[in-house]
Amino acid sequence: MPTTNKQRPPFRAEHLGSLLRPKELVEKRVQLDDKKAVEIGKDEELHAMEDKAINEIVKLQLDLGFHAINDGEYRRHQFWGTFFPNLEGFEEIMNPEWEMFRMYVPDTAAFTETGHKPGETIVCVGKIKHAGSAYLSDWNYLKKLVPADKVKELKITLAAPEWYHLRYKKGRAYPKEVYASDAEYFADIAKAYQTELQLLYDNGCRNVTIDDPNLAYFCDEKMIAGFKADGEDADALLDSYIKLYNDCVSSRPADMHLGIHLCRGNFANSRHFSEGGYDRIATKLFNDIDADTYFLEYDTERAGNFEPLKELPAHKNVILGVITSKFPELEDINEMRGRVFQAADIIAGGAGQTREEALKRIGVSPQCGFASHHLGNAVTRDDMIAKLKLVRELANSIWPGEP
Repeated sequence: MPTTNKQRPPFRAEHLGSLLRPKELVEKRVQLDDKKAVEIGKDEELHAMEDKAINEIVKLQLDLGFHAINDGEYRRHQFWGTFFPNLEGFEEIMNPEWEMFRMYVPDTAAFTETGHKPGETIVCVGKIKHAGSAYLSDWNYLKKLVPADKVKELKITLAAPEWYHLRYKKGRAYPKEVYASDAEYFADIAKAYQTELQLLYDNGCRNVTIDDPNLAYFCDEKMIAGFKADGEDADALLDSYIKLYNDCVSSRPADMHLGIHLCRGNFANSRHFSEGGYDRIATKLFNDIDADTYFLEYDTERAGNFEPLKELPAHKNVILGVITSKFPELEDINEMRGRVFQAADIIAGGAGQTREEALKRIGVSPQCGFASHHLGNAVTRDDMIAKLKLVRELANSIWPGEP
């Protein structure tokens, strides 16, 4: 596992990817709610609307002084996109049976709420194989919108590799006649990620973040209790997911930055799903996963305190999500500065560094996106812009002159 600290990316001021969509784009998405994810992606009218909206949101990010710019995730129903339904061997189920789900996994609560299409239910039905990139066309469109020397700073967010495993009961993620074990299933998932990352790299991508609320769910005692009641070992499952992560990124080029974003849910209208500090997973999360940067939710007490950051190795970075994307009220910048310095002192203590040295491995951001679900959070576009400005101002006040 590399031990060299990577910078630029990450940057001092970051955001997590999903940005509020224009009203007309939201309305068009709602009209297509009864379609499968792959079908929605082929809708030409929607595609033209997305192009226009992406052009505008890229300009906004540039104007606000951000460097890790993306397309706002405007081509996605939810933040993870369509990586899995585009793989050979997966199929979308439109009306899933509730009995297939682990109902104690926090985000499955959203499946039972009225008024929202649940996150796509994708299941394995055959041998898994990469059959064409789900992200490459999005990436190639995005990179045309910035100068050539800025392409390496652009960011694309990917689905978590265990996304369609954790939510399903044991034995329901794949047919036993297709895969005899999780290890076999994960091996083919890893091969698909290796192929995807290489394709993105070959087309100029150097900055990837995997969005993974699932890892944060292992901080939730209610979910841990659910596994215990089912006679399953949650810690062993987490270990298997960490191995899956490392297998997925085992062949990534040395100059491709990898971030992992953890939050506790960010459903439509600012709904969260889980609670619990990082204490339960910090040692494994920061030391065992081959990632460069951790983007962590830290806007409320739900995420606990900064103490787990003492486990962060000296060659890794953390982006502190101290600004909330869920509600419009603006945080006090001086209070946020104080929180960043508090975190820096804990990180420094754990790594045997000074505060100044630790600050070189820290950035700030909102705790999550503004529209992980296409309907968006309980904020307006003006609210979102004010929050992004605050992130940039906070970064400037701590690291003047740094991107």
